[in-house]
Formats: sequence, structure tokens, C-alpha cells
Amino acid sequence: MVIDLSDDNYSQFIESTDKVVFIDFYSETCPPCQTLLTYLPVLSQHYKEEDVVIGKVTASENPKLANKFMVRSVPLTVVIGKDKMVKKAEIGLLDLDGYIKMIDKELGKKRGFFSKLFG
Repeated sequence: MVIDLSDDNYSQFIESTDKVVFIDFYSETCPPCQTLLTYLPVLSQHYKEEDVVIGKVTASENPKLANKFMVRSVPLTVVIGKDKMVKKAEIGLLDLDGYIKMIDKELGKKRGFFSKLFG
């Protein structure tokens, strides 16, 4: 499941979770953002058995969060560790394996999606 985070619910959510959080800041009018949005359900399914939450934020509708994370360009993806600190941020569109590597690094894993498939 991909959760919608906003100025209203972010603080309460982040304080109540003990999981790694991956957040996608996006815009409805940004083509690379739309591509990335199709990756989010795949990431959610990939990490369903692990302590990972996949979230998304519409940057223009959530100015407090956009300011907090210094969003100047979208898509912007952020990995927040269990300690509530930002561990990694990427501007622009990566391939799916790039996002898996971002999350796996915080989980202490070394292998990406394709290396799991093809050994």
C-alpha cells in the first residue's frame, strides 16, 4: 500500500512509525513524476514483508513538507531511516532498481532487484 502524506498528517505518521520510509515528492504535471508513481505500488509489493513504508507527497499542495525537505525540483525521493533521519535523497527519475538500491542500503542489504532475480 502506498500512503498519501501531507502537511496535516506527516508529523504524526513519522513519529508513530518504526519503519524505513521512502517518500516520493511529485507534481501532477511532471511526466517523470508520473512514471515514478507507477513504480510505487511495485515497491510497496516488493517490501510488503519488510519494515518499509512507501509514501507520496504532492509537492505543490503541501508547502510545509516541500519546504522542510527543500524540494526545488521534482521528482524528489527521500529515504528516512528508523531513527527518523534522512539517509538518502535523489532528484530526478531513476530506474526501479535504483530505488530498490536506495531502500536496500538503509535496510542493510547489498543486493538489488535484478541481482535477486538473476543471481
